[in-house]
Amino acid sequence: MTGAEAFAVEKLRFDEKGLLPVIVQDAGSKTVLTLAYMNEESLQKSLETKETWFWSRSRQQLWHKGETSGHTQKIVSMRYDCDGDALVVMVEPNGPACHTGVYSCFSQEVLTDTDEEPVQADRFAILGELEELIAAREAERPEGSYTTYLFEKGVDKILKKVGEEAAEVIIAAKNRSREELRYEASDLIFHLMVLLREQKLPLDEVLTELQRRR
Repeated sequence: MTGAEAFAVEKLRFDEKGLLPVIVQDAGSKTVLTLAYMNEESLQKSLETKETWFWSRSRQQLWHKGETSGHTQKIVSMRYDCDGDALVVMVEPNGPACHTGVYSCFSQEVLTDTDEEPVQADRFAILGELEELIAAREAERPEGSYTTYLFEKGVDKILKKVGEEAAEVIIAAKNRSREELRYEASDLIFHLMVLLREQKLPLDEVLTELQRRR
């Protein structure tokens, strides 16, 4: 390990079993994918390979995420908390995180706020929800999904759709049709976000660039 990695490990506080809880999060959609555990050896392998390795408490052995399924997780960043007893690992997932085949292990709802949205609710929240949905479609590839179709056809098809939708936005604007423009602009944003996911470029980076230019 490098000096920086060794320093980070020295700051960590493993429990009495030599383990640390690890929250794995999609670097693009920011969705929490799973909660797993690392010991010093799996942490070292994760740092060396830049892919997630964990300690299986049920099997009592190291396991490389995606070793059998192919659903590996490329590490983008790793941080520890103020007490040094937990990690957050940001990854680029290559498929579903859950052994059941779904995008995230955290798919079962316990509590949902059913109250009406407050007046000051984030009016751009739908973009985050859409980014998460597109990420799930890429990972799970449900049959019959249009988004699945786009990912399976690949970048050329996605680029073609972005171009087509951009042209339709232009036509709608020239027609001075508010309804048509709203519809076509929505299509363009959706296909652009599919392209961003295919290119592994988080929407956050685009928003940061806009902020930089402001």
